[in-house]
Amino acid sequence: MRWKRGQQVKTGIQKTVHDAPLSGHDSMLNVPSQRIRAFRKDIFGFYARKGRDLPWRNTADPYAILLSEIMLQQTQVDRVVAYYRRWLRKWPTIHELAEANRADVLREWLGLGYNNRAKYLHETARIISEKYKGDVLAALDRHQGLPGIGPYTAAAVRIFSANEDAITVDTNIRRILIHRFKLGESTSDKELWELARRCLPKGRSRDWHNALMDYGAVFLTSRKIGIRPKTRQGKFEGSDRQIRAKMLRYLLNKRASLDELRKMTDCGEPRLRKIMGRMEADALIRQQGNHYCIAEF
Repeated sequence: MRWKRGQQVKTGIQKTVHDAPLSGHDSMLNVPSQRIRAFRKDIFGFYARKGRDLPWRNTADPYAILLSEIMLQQTQVDRVVAYYRRWLRKWPTIHELAEANRADVLREWLGLGYNNRAKYLHETARIISEKYKGDVLAALDRHQGLPGIGPYTAAAVRIFSANEDAITVDTNIRRILIHRFKLGESTSDKELWELARRCLPKGRSRDWHNALMDYGAVFLTSRKIGIRPKTRQGKFEGSDRQIRAKMLRYLLNKRASLDELRKMTDCGEPRLRKIMGRMEADALIRQQGNHYCIAEF
C-alpha cells in the first residue's frame, strides 16, 4: 500500500489492555504469565497518563519513521524534533532525499552529531529509491544491504509504521526489563529478547513500544535506578568527534588546505591527519589537489 502525504495514523493510546496469548513458563527466564500481564497494565497505564506527543507518532510513513529512528540514535528527543520537521519540509519523500546533494544533506544534519548517520541515510535513500522504487519496508526486509541500518532500526521502522508484531530491545527497554523482572545486568541479549517477545501484546506493537520508550525515558531513567547502558557515549569536548564536526562545518562553506584546517581546529598535525584519514575512508571528505572538500558520490 502506497503512503499518501498528509495521511495520519491514530496512536491509539487507551486505558484498556488487550492481553496476547501467553505461553506459561516456556521462557528461558521462567517469568510467570501473571507478572507479564501486570507489567503490560502498568506500562499502558503510564502511557495513557504521560505519553509524549512527538511528530513521528502522527504518521505511518516508513520514510518519516526511518528518518526519526536514525536521528534519535545517540541524540536526545528534544533536539531531534526541530531537525526532523525541517528535514521533512526540505525532503518530504525518500525520492527527493535520494536526489539531494551530499553537501546539502550534511549541512542540514549539522548539530545532531555523528555525521556518518547523515551520509548513511543519504546512501540508503538512494538504494531504496533506485533498487526498491521507494518501498522502504521492502528494502528493510533486506536491511543488510542498507548502509547504517541494523536489525534494531529495521524492526523499529516496521513496528512504528506498520504496527507489525515484531519486537526490539533498545537501551531503555533493556533497562525496564532488567528492573521490572529483577534480572541481573549480565542477563544475555537472547534472554531479554525472548522475554520482550512474551511481553508483546499482539496487534498493539506500535503503542506498546512507544509506551516502553516513554516509560524508560521519562520515568524509569538510568540515573534513577542505576542500571547503566552497555555502551556509553564519550565526552564531546576536545574529542575527535568535535574536531570532525569543526572540519565538516568549515568545508561545507569552502575548500581548505591542510594548513588551514590545522589552524582552524587548533589540532596537532599527526592527530589531524589521522582524523582526516578516517573521514576520507568514511567518504565524508576528499582531497582535491592541495585542498580538501566535501566528498560526493
